[in-house]
Amino acid sequence: MTYPATYHRTATVDGIEIFYREAGQRGQPVLLLLHGFPSSSHMYRNLMPALADRYHVIAPDLPGFGLSAMPSPADFAYGFARFAEIMAGLLDQLEIGRFALYVMDYGAPTGFRLALAHPDRVRALIIQNGNAYEEGMGDFWEPTRTYWADSGAANRDAMRPFLSLDGTRFQYLTGASDPARIDPAAWLYDQMFLDRPGSVDIQLDIITDYQTNVALYPAFHAYFREYRPPALILWGENDPIFLPNGARAFLRDLPDATLHFLATGHFALEEKADEMIPLMRDFLACHLPH
Repeated sequence: MTYPATYHRTATVDGIEIFYREAGQRGQPVLLLLHGFPSSSHMYRNLMPALADRYHVIAPDLPGFGLSAMPSPADFAYGFARFAEIMAGLLDQLEIGRFALYVMDYGAPTGFRLALAHPDRVRALIIQNGNAYEEGMGDFWEPTRTYWADSGAANRDAMRPFLSLDGTRFQYLTGASDPARIDPAAWLYDQMFLDRPGSVDIQLDIITDYQTNVALYPAFHAYFREYRPPALILWGENDPIFLPNGARAFLRDLPDATLHFLATGHFALEEKADEMIPLMRDFLACHLPH
């Protein structure tokens, strides 16, 4: 069996160098993969070859993440509105019109903002532990909400341990059924970029901006109800960051969506790709025809 190659490319969008992975033939239906925090397109390294026989798969690194540029905050407004604009610019450069979205964690508000701006271009959604409902945000978020209410030095410093190696490992391993299935290289790779000079403060600025996504939840819900994109929801049910009720809440506004819970945590693909890939392929075969 021949496995499609993955290519590693860069493009300059609004003066920002954006790294992206690309697999599959141009001209096939497009699937855009948007990563979570603190990861990058690296989280899709194993998924892309499993889909690229039938789809043109694009996985970029957001600015400040992975191998994309990390400009100074004085030169770039780190936040989700800007991330969505950069992703739209990348798609335009690649001459991609319509596409399906796979969104996880930070990729969800980025992708949903992209859908709000270009609703007719989004053909389908695969949502994996990517929140859009208050029900998905439990006790884990209390320190963040405190920080949002008062972003002074004390509360900002209280967030820093989450950006350490222990914090990153926590995101990968908490809730996993079998931690031996999760490659330690994944969290070590992410941490290497978090440990760059200036990176933590950029990430704290992005965490500050995350509250703008919560404010947009009603707009996301209205988009779901009006456009009814086909949706597959894949959720690590042991995720301490985005709770299972956040997954169930999508069904209020996307009643035709299909929801599957997986016995794992936040980074579900790291442990449960063997269960998730057949579900994705069946979904895409129905809703992303050639």
